[in-house]
Amino acid sequence: MELRKNNIQKLQHQIFDVLVLGGGINGAVSAAALSARGLKVALIDKRDFAGFTSQHSSNLAWGGIKYMETYEFGLVRKLCMSRNRLMRSYPSTVQEIRFFTTIKKGFRYPPWFLYLGAVLYWFMGNGFTRFPRYMSPGRIRQEESIVNTEGATGGFEYSDAYLHDNDARFVFNFIRSAMDCECVAANYVESLGGKRFGGLWSIEARDTLTQEPLTIQAKVLINACGPFVDEHNKMMGQTTSHRHVFSKGVHLIVDRLTPNKRVLTFFADDGRLFFVIPMGPKTCIGTTDTRMESPYSHVTDEDRHFILENINARLNLPKPLTESDIVAERCGVRPLVVGGGEGESTDWLQLSRKHAIDVDKESRHISIYGGKLTDCINVGDEICDHVAKLGIPIPYPEKIWYGEPSDTTRDEFFHQAALMGLNEHTSPSSSEQLSTRLWRRYGAHAFHLLDQIRADPTKADLLIENAEYLRCEIELAARREMVTKLEDFLRRRSKISLVVRNEIVEAAPGLKEACRILFGDEAEAKWDEYFKSH
Repeated sequence: MELRKNNIQKLQHQIFDVLVLGGGINGAVSAAALSARGLKVALIDKRDFAGFTSQHSSNLAWGGIKYMETYEFGLVRKLCMSRNRLMRSYPSTVQEIRFFTTIKKGFRYPPWFLYLGAVLYWFMGNGFTRFPRYMSPGRIRQEESIVNTEGATGGFEYSDAYLHDNDARFVFNFIRSAMDCECVAANYVESLGGKRFGGLWSIEARDTLTQEPLTIQAKVLINACGPFVDEHNKMMGQTTSHRHVFSKGVHLIVDRLTPNKRVLTFFADDGRLFFVIPMGPKTCIGTTDTRMESPYSHVTDEDRHFILENINARLNLPKPLTESDIVAERCGVRPLVVGGGEGESTDWLQLSRKHAIDVDKESRHISIYGGKLTDCINVGDEICDHVAKLGIPIPYPEKIWYGEPSDTTRDEFFHQAALMGLNEHTSPSSSEQLSTRLWRRYGAHAFHLLDQIRADPTKADLLIENAEYLRCEIELAARREMVTKLEDFLRRRSKISLVVRNEIVEAAPGLKEACRILFGDEAEAKWDEYFKSH
């Protein structure tokens, strides 16, 4: 809380090179890239970081194999290269995973044809992943007995990538990286619009927690408000060549359906892709594609029925999944880019997740449309190029602003962890060693956790049962992660609320202590705020 308070003060007393509006994936990488390359950057979001669209993805970093059906080979190639770049840059976080696809009789393409498409997809990705496999119904039953192969003519297996932690955590790590490079970021600060005069943008904003007003000045304004880009541009009088249409995606999270760490892929009754995605001790199933007129969405009974009906028809389960099996739900809109003209198609089922960047050179205003997590590094690089073209000198244009610490740093961390016997503190229910998890989640900052545990072994105590969070991790979050509400921690800095039922979270004895560490005297109020709304 102290970090946020200090940053809000800084926002009002500096003139920034760039002000970024929006702390989703596009805003996060923009801030990380610009600040690492030496610019004075500010970032605000009227919610928490990754508090809207960026917390509702499928947790996949994939090259867009489905866009091959619409012959968008250039986009597929670009996304495959972006996926490869993420996997190389974040080897402990973005990892290869196999997609296991089953094709039913009567589908619009035969399995062998789709398999050849998967091979082409592999070539378009420079053969970076494992080679695809064609699979007979018998082979599918042998390797994944949970799959219902009745009426199946075959299938295939190919590779893409997934996020080991949740999407919101991945986004926050970019924002934390930006803050490490002197970016002044604050959540729960809303832009109310502003004007440009004297070569500067002057944005009127409001702290949504205290309702106190503030003014932020910057040479360049970047609108990275996700699905609210059009709304903010309208308020600012900005005209752009692109706009958004919205598609709602829903995922249901249930107890783990299969021990195998692979994504099961099907075509739903309406012909769209349908996934069964591993999520630690749980399984994420979905998604839907529903045209929306606004960015706001919620899960309907129809959504739940569609997902449960499709999954029960495609898996051999001991008993059909029902609504009582749902641990948590994800629901958000995908902002899809179309041209601004009246004649532009808005058939969202044929629209890809490409991004577009509109620049008003005269006013030094940039708008980022669409996009997906897979392409995030490209967005950061492109934003740096656009800012430079607006006449803002970039001190370190060649600085690599993304990626995990060096192999030498990683090896030293694991060496120190082994010397102190860190993995002896690994929870019996954990699927990975404690040292591996801490490195993936915190990178070089995990050394601070080792120091704390050396000084006081109780810092390695598991504070929240069923959630794999140590006491020292909560303390680190309190200092560095701008956790402003309990939901920020349970839903976005971690994925606790996605994999642990709400009543179990509420009953966890350690959560009360975690609240005290995170919020001090405000702990009880923050507790009530969260559980009264859930």
